[in-house]
Amino acid sequence: MCDMSLTYELLDFGQKRKLERFGKIVIDRPSPAAQGPTQVDLKTWRDAIARYKRTTGTSGKWSPADALPETWKTKFVLPNHNLEPPYPEICFELRPSPFGHVGVFPEQATHWKWLVSKVAAARKPLKILNLFAYTGGSTLAAALAGANVTHVDAAANIVRRARRNAAISNLEDCSIRWVVEDAVKYCRRELKRGEQYDGVILDPPTYGHGPKGETWKITQHLPTLLDLCGKLTSRQPTLALVTCHSPSIGPAELAAYTADGIFGHCGQPPATGTLSLTSRDGRKLHSGVYARWPG
Repeated sequence: MCDMSLTYELLDFGQKRKLERFGKIVIDRPSPAAQGPTQVDLKTWRDAIARYKRTTGTSGKWSPADALPETWKTKFVLPNHNLEPPYPEICFELRPSPFGHVGVFPEQATHWKWLVSKVAAARKPLKILNLFAYTGGSTLAAALAGANVTHVDAAANIVRRARRNAAISNLEDCSIRWVVEDAVKYCRRELKRGEQYDGVILDPPTYGHGPKGETWKITQHLPTLLDLCGKLTSRQPTLALVTCHSPSIGPAELAAYTADGIFGHCGQPPATGTLSLTSRDGRKLHSGVYARWPG
């Protein structure tokens, strides 16, 4: 059973900032989507252990500089109707970065629950490809429900952290293949090898670089990558999940990209919506968009 003191909670947001509890650590970070006034008292905000302030376009500083531990942990419980309680959990080892990240994006948790449900409902081991897989949330969710997952990320240090998260989640013995590679290059090689998958998961950045300096621009390269994913699933995936945090791509655009690329030009329309975090008082903080199939 999960120790609730180790779970995540959005305490408050407003004035372009959000107050979050990751396990036992409370932090104050920027959030451009957090419009309007804050709702809790100033003392609650002042109780944050550290506050992140951006100093350039992409980086910044935590203050006080030595307030946060080098690492700490948080958990997410993944209940669903296909599994009996106690429900499974996945655990993350967090650490502060100069970019304001800590090693997990909590807005993805609703999709981790969805993945557990869909993989468990298949009643057979699905072969899943997870691209831009970061520290492994979707990988671990699919694996604990019985999927065989190929986890692909361009950063070797991030893949090491994902493997560490698998270990502390007691999932190190699951069928997970860990790959450090550029997503487009890897998919092209898989096609040449004749590999096929039952499902695909993607969380592409707006901009990025592969391990050998390959450039990624979402508006330029996403359609090509989705077409490759469609071929790797024979245009008939058991499941597909694409999430996006780029301001230039809304739900309708992402749905069109996903339908055309993965299912073909006359393919099935995915369900779409916004990623969000729910605060303690029930308000929603917009955190991106998604397209997934089946809904």
